[in-house]
Amino acid sequence: MLLSKNTEETLDSETMILETQKRVWGALKKGYEYRGMVNESDQFLRKNVFSKIDMMVLYVDLVGSTTMTLEMPEDKIAIIVSSFSQEMASVIKQHHGYVLKFVGDAVIGYFVAEGNGLLAADNSVNCAKSMISVIQKGINPILNQYDYPDLMVKIGVDFGQNIVVRYGADPKNSHVDLMGPAMNIAAKIQSMAKPNQILIGADVFQRLHPNSQKEFNKIIWKNKEWKYRSRFTGELYEVYEYKTKQSNF
Repeated sequence: MLLSKNTEETLDSETMILETQKRVWGALKKGYEYRGMVNESDQFLRKNVFSKIDMMVLYVDLVGSTTMTLEMPEDKIAIIVSSFSQEMASVIKQHHGYVLKFVGDAVIGYFVAEGNGLLAADNSVNCAKSMISVIQKGINPILNQYDYPDLMVKIGVDFGQNIVVRYGADPKNSHVDLMGPAMNIAAKIQSMAKPNQILIGADVFQRLHPNSQKEFNKIIWKNKEWKYRSRFTGELYEVYEYKTKQSNF
């Protein structure tokens, strides 16, 4: 039996942005440290080790971090990247997702799809939208006060069945992780996104409410740079972009 829990209420966007500003300001000014959030995922995975679970997988990656390292003090970069990662983790949690791990300046989250996955699809897409909003309205205004450059991200989301794997026999301490096609394709989708762009796979799009589907356009690839095919149909796997601005692929 799949074991999960989602008991916390989602904050409204204004409250989320205000709290983000307080935390980022505190981190830059006073060295505020965030409380850990990855453990909740670890507990969930250990309870469901070796289970195959349908889920939405979300990758969010910070854009331009290499340039930042050349232009800013190392201690400030560490604070900014850490704050970014923890704020993205907070957004994932607020949308009833789990934070799988932090990988460099990227954050990976997942949303368990119980039943038909419609709620998980809405949660993952709303999470992606909130991430952009939190960065643009919450984090960047604080960074601007210190004359630091704006942060931008690339976000990719896909749906599929992943298996919980445990590397070792120790049920409490052996490393646990997720493995499956959705993990791989979500990363590939994210790598194709432009700064501050949200891309989702067709398996996510098909599970969205019709009103939400209207907010997305199917990408027409011009140069055959996308080559991944559906594991069910064999056809080129469709990718959709959130309609915030015009894109030229």
